Amino acid sequence: MFKFLTTKPLWVNILAGVAILILLLLIFLGSLDLLTRHGKVLKIPQVTGLSLAEAKKTLETQGFEVMIQDSIYFDTLPPQQVVKQFPEADNLVKVNRMVYLTINRAVAPFIDMPNLVSMSSRNAAMILRQYGLKLEDTVYKPDFARNSVLDVLYDGASIKPGTKIQQGSGITLVLGNGVGSSDQAVPDLFGLTYAEAKALLDSNGLILGAVVPDPNVSDTAAAFVYRQSPPRINDDRKPNHIRQGQDLDIWLSVQKPERKLDTTTAARPASDGNY
Repeated sequence: MFKFLTTKPLWVNILAGVAILILLLLIFLGSLDLLTRHGKVLKIPQVTGLSLAEAKKTLETQGFEVMIQDSIYFDTLPPQQVVKQFPEADNLVKVNRMVYLTINRAVAPFIDMPNLVSMSSRNAAMILRQYGLKLEDTVYKPDFARNSVLDVLYDGASIKPGTKIQQGSGITLVLGNGVGSSDQAVPDLFGLTYAEAKALLDSNGLILGAVVPDPNVSDTAAAFVYRQSPPRINDDRKPNHIRQGQDLDIWLSVQKPERKLDTTTAARPASDGNY
């Protein structure tokens, strides 16, 4: 063959080499369709909602490969149910294309119990949903912090933040009902300014209720308390009592009132508002 090449003109050898390259290229291009199955596509079936076993059987029977990409947990779905697939159903892809599945875990994962104490009931419920926990029940106990979380219960016992707990577990929140558990004497607001009265109520865990100014009061903050409800003492000349979280109403006047009678030692007429 070497002698054949050397006896022919150079241009003949060049043409022969070009022809051989073109032939090899045509053979290669022609084989691509066979190697890649060009033009042969399949429609991906819908497997979301099926069990993992059913989804694998459906996909592999139709010429697809299957891989579990991820697993998440929903307590409302059966274990190992397909939650998501990629590519999605009805997409046209080549034969032997890999289909990635996300399935529902068979066993709920463990998480750290979040700290909910002192949160409002609304915020605590939101945090529980974010952690995949259920708000099973709410119970109330006397405490002036209305709707604030006082304790967190799991299976009837307190659970501390950071304790391992399975997602989907039921949690009970113990909330304050807005009223304290112990009585205290009604504070004396007579003669105090509005600001002084409110500060005193706040320091005692009481809530300022209705504020009734006289018609000539233009600046409530500078007005004086001349009447309150409930009053400091009752008709039997005994101190009234109130619980934290309860409210107390006041009446305001421009002039600072003067106490006409010592209410700690004598009863006052029911119509007299200087209590």
